[in-house]
Amino acid sequence: MHSLVVAAMVAATVMPATGVPATDREITFQSDGLTAYGTLHVPAHKRGDRLAAALLLPGSGPTDRNGNQLPAIEPNTLSLLADALGQDGIMTFRFDKYGSGPTHTLPPAGADYSVFLRQAEAAYTTLLKQPETNPSRMLIVGHSEGGMNAMLVGISVRPRPAGLALLAPQDQRILDMIDLQLAEQLDAALPADQAQAQKDLIAAWISNYRADKPVSTAGMLPTIAQLFQTLLAQGDFLRSDDAIYPPDVARRVPAGTRVLVTCGTADTNVPCDTTPPLLTALRGEKLVTLTGIDHFFHPAGSPVNGQPLAPALLTALHHWSRPWTSH
Repeated sequence: MHSLVVAAMVAATVMPATGVPATDREITFQSDGLTAYGTLHVPAHKRGDRLAAALLLPGSGPTDRNGNQLPAIEPNTLSLLADALGQDGIMTFRFDKYGSGPTHTLPPAGADYSVFLRQAEAAYTTLLKQPETNPSRMLIVGHSEGGMNAMLVGISVRPRPAGLALLAPQDQRILDMIDLQLAEQLDAALPADQAQAQKDLIAAWISNYRADKPVSTAGMLPTIAQLFQTLLAQGDFLRSDDAIYPPDVARRVPAGTRVLVTCGTADTNVPCDTTPPLLTALRGEKLVTLTGIDHFFHPAGSPVNGQPLAPALLTALHHWSRPWTSH
């Protein structure tokens, strides 16, 4: 008897008689003539309410709506973020980026980086048009490359988002990030003189590429040479991507936008010490430092897959979203 009473009380707290239960809706939208697929999560709410709505943007590569690159990489970053924001009454939309998801839809041949931004802009418009959406409470949450894209999309769409959450955001040009990450790996794997020789070859490749001079992978370790050959084959995509300097984008974020920026002290992809130019460009926005947390928001040394998001990140996200939460 007692347990039934408690269950009834919990049910009444979660879902009033006039309430709408939490639901996920599968939604398609068009960009560049191609169909994209996504999931809209609408948290439990009172009938007739209009909710804050966040577009979730993934990191680099063929990352799907849940934040995964199947079959190997399955941290579920975006689906976990959707759950966390839903707990605060914020609806979310996440979608399969080009090359991911069940369809593996590829962008148009010869497309440059802007094709990914147009897909994200179309997703934003799709979210804006949902019947539960409050147009004055549009938000964008981006992880890694998605943090950079959140700023780019945020300054191009209308209405502009009221808030941006930049979670371990890309804060350098893409080739500078690759240079930094390779340098860390080389320093850990090779004697100092051999590591430096490889780093010099990498620096020369990047410098020549940016100057439109011939590039060479001669002398590079085979795996590094293969990486740069693959990058070179990307043509206009790499050049247009590398032209984006995130602090320049950040200067265009409108004053008054509520911005969250995080970094993890165990993040080797986007280390905390590279963030100051981005923060300065955001007019001195404060950084939320996640002690001992890696790029996927897990404690250092944790497996990538099957882990919850770090409580410190969830706390930061909760504080950022407070002006728009329904409870």
